[in-house]
Amino acid sequence: MKPGLEIGYVETLKVVVTSDMFASFNEKVVHPLYSTVSLVHHMEWVSRKVILPFLEEHEEGMGAEVSVKHLSPAKEGSNLLFSAKVIESSHRSVVTEVEVKCGEVKIAIGNVRQAILPKKTIQSFY
Repeated sequence: MKPGLEIGYVETLKVVVTSDMFASFNEKVVHPLYSTVSLVHHMEWVSRKVILPFLEEHEEGMGAEVSVKHLSPAKEGSNLLFSAKVIESSHRSVVTEVEVKCGEVKIAIGNVRQAILPKKTIQSFY
């Protein structure tokens, strides 16, 4: 990784909840609220934003671990703010602490670990 990624570095992501983010199984909506599946997707996305400026040309990040507590529902049209803060960093792994808010309401908290690997290593799994 390129130098400069330090503990405390933060990236953010704004998401507006849409109907395609509702909790559903077998294409049937269970309830018209923001799903945990979508939550994890967006947590990984904001955490990826953290590493992108620091990846070398031959490197790529790969999700390795996600822990999440989905604390509060969010309805369609809700404006969510994801903040990912680096809490661990090495040449092989980056861990972010993610907080999700809708206004003053905390929607979720969790951590995302990304392995930093050579692109060749990842491509060997295709």
